[in-house]
Amino acid sequence: MPTKPIGSIIGAIAGLVFVLVNAGTVPGSLVWRIAAVIGFVAIAWFVVLRGPEMEGAQPSRTALRTYAISVAAMIVAIPVGATIISNVLDRPDAVLVWVVFVVGAHFLPFARAFGLPVFRWLSVSLVVVSVVGGVSTFISGSTTAPGWTGVVAGFVLLVFSAVGPRLTPATPTRLD
Repeated sequence: MPTKPIGSIIGAIAGLVFVLVNAGTVPGSLVWRIAAVIGFVAIAWFVVLRGPEMEGAQPSRTALRTYAISVAAMIVAIPVGATIISNVLDRPDAVLVWVVFVVGAHFLPFARAFGLPVFRWLSVSLVVVSVVGGVSTFISGSTTAPGWTGVVAGFVLLVFSAVGPRLTPATPTRLD
């Protein structure tokens, strides 16, 4: 059944939000915000609205269950981790790094569940961004590292939203 790449618009919205919310803490914030808006508009127009329809099987019940579990785990892990980081480690500035890590990790099961390796690359990219941001935040004490982590994560999401459909096989496999 032909569909539009809905995942691309969801990822693009998330990427835009990451940049808009976090760019204020890094140098050149207006430039990053404008670039993100331009990227978002381009993805919405060229990938989602004007892009080709994608052929693909409906996701299996197992794939949808994996999706639901991954999203639920992310929704639970973010505030639990944020509480520990803020109250136990006394590092509220590092919460954003945790959010990027959890968002990245939640994509990993999608690769197998939906038969789309692009999710593995997205997951690994966001986890690497969070690890680099975490090291910079915790070891160097950088005050801008968490903001940069959010901005870079936003652009990673925008890039994968743009190229993801091109990296997707015409008929993805699925778990039954």
